[in-house]
Amino acid sequence: MLSKKTKYGIKALTFLARQKDNSPVQIAEIAKSENISIKFLESILLLLRHSGFLGAKKGKGGGYYLIKAPKDINMAHVYRILEGPIALLPCASHNFYEKCVDCTDEATCAVRKLMIEVRDNTLKILESNTLADIAF
Repeated sequence: MLSKKTKYGIKALTFLARQKDNSPVQIAEIAKSENISIKFLESILLLLRHSGFLGAKKGKGGGYYLIKAPKDINMAHVYRILEGPIALLPCASHNFYEKCVDCTDEATCAVRKLMIEVRDNTLKILESNTLADIAF
């Protein structure tokens, strides 16, 4: 299941992508428009800023803005930053692989086989979409 952090992060990025002139937008405006708690949104936007998606301007007229064009923001990268591994099980993960403690033979494990297929299809969808694709 998608976490609220990831859902709200995508909603905030989409909101910022739809801004005509890419000028800074205050957290309160994003929070009100997308129905997100300001405190929760602050932590999400800070993470996105530290991950290289957003810039921030302080003071009057300040707020958050995209530092990359929406077409250059891949949703698989966004997902990994906000959610973590794409695979639903650690044994099916490329980047966060761990052997399941209860598994006797990964090669014949039906659950792992299914979860690898889910991971591959999810990854294909996320990698083939940019912020521009979903925002407009």
